Amino acid sequence: MHKPSLRRTGVALAAVTSLALAATACGGTTKKDVANESGGKAAAAGTADPDAATKKGLTVGFLPKQVNNPYFTTADKGGEKALAELGSSYKEVGPSSATDTSGQVSYVNTLTQQQVDAMAVSAQDPGALCTALKQAMSNGVKVVTYDSDTKPDCRDAFVSQASAEDLGRTEVQLLAGQIGYKGEIAILSAAQTATNQNTWIGYMKDELKDPKYKDMKLVEIAYGNDDAQQSFQQTQGLLQEHPDLKGIISPTTVGIKAAAQYLSGSKYKGKVKLTGLGTPNDMRKYVKNGTVEAFELWDPAKLGDLAARTAVALASGQITGKEGETFKAGSTSYTIGKDGVISLGKPTVFDARNIDRFDF
Repeated sequence: MHKPSLRRTGVALAAVTSLALAATACGGTTKKDVANESGGKAAAAGTADPDAATKKGLTVGFLPKQVNNPYFTTADKGGEKALAELGSSYKEVGPSSATDTSGQVSYVNTLTQQQVDAMAVSAQDPGALCTALKQAMSNGVKVVTYDSDTKPDCRDAFVSQASAEDLGRTEVQLLAGQIGYKGEIAILSAAQTATNQNTWIGYMKDELKDPKYKDMKLVEIAYGNDDAQQSFQQTQGLLQEHPDLKGIISPTTVGIKAAAQYLSGSKYKGKVKLTGLGTPNDMRKYVKNGTVEAFELWDPAKLGDLAARTAVALASGQITGKEGETFKAGSTSYTIGKDGVISLGKPTVFDARNIDRFDF
């Protein structure tokens, strides 16, 4: 039997500061540790040449949080396809658990030893990879983070799936509309250390401070660790512990699917609203059977595509990761923002009217 007392670690979660992902100290220094004045991140040596030729024959390693996670499979296939189009090679390594931070460190070291030209990493922890990533950078490896960032000075650029603020606020807005801006709500997150999850939750909390949400109350944050069974059990525990719960936000594709699975077979179906971040293929049947009204996400294949193209642009010298630099990825031009952040774009809302137009 799942014991709710063992999972209430999220209730007292401290307020997450806006985009302050530096929760853990970075050890070690390298020649790339000197921050540039405009962005505060370690820029690669030299000056960007936007007209430089795109190098071919590069090797780019992808290191997701979890290799058997359907979301990362889709994202990394997008990266693989982009690299093939650019004439470079793709390789994927990574842990089978979404909480194996030490495993991620060892894979960074492996890619560095294999002398890849660049790596695209989805960080499980904001600071745990820093020493290894800085060592990679000092050895000439270009480092891109995607989906979940590390500290700005531990990589060259971060490809963000969407504005963190947009994601956090819109999830609250979606749920509020579904419950009439009234009632108790909960959040079902992934790992407690996940940088992207915590940043989004910080914006959710800030959004809830708006007077229009005065009749809504966040009663708990639970953690399913991006594990389907744990997330299913966490959903069950939330509903048992909070009988008046009106809605759940799950900003994780594994979590929202598991929560929908539980709700769809329970007395809470259609009564407790569920939204968050999910894939259309995972959520289609739950939208069609009335368990979920609407949820959102970006296209993970496009995220992987942009991560790969960013890595190649860095390795080709077309960008260094400095704020204000521009480059073209496919048919779209991107401008690098503060701290080397590159935003994919706004999330897409999926509901019964449009979900069949998407296949991922």
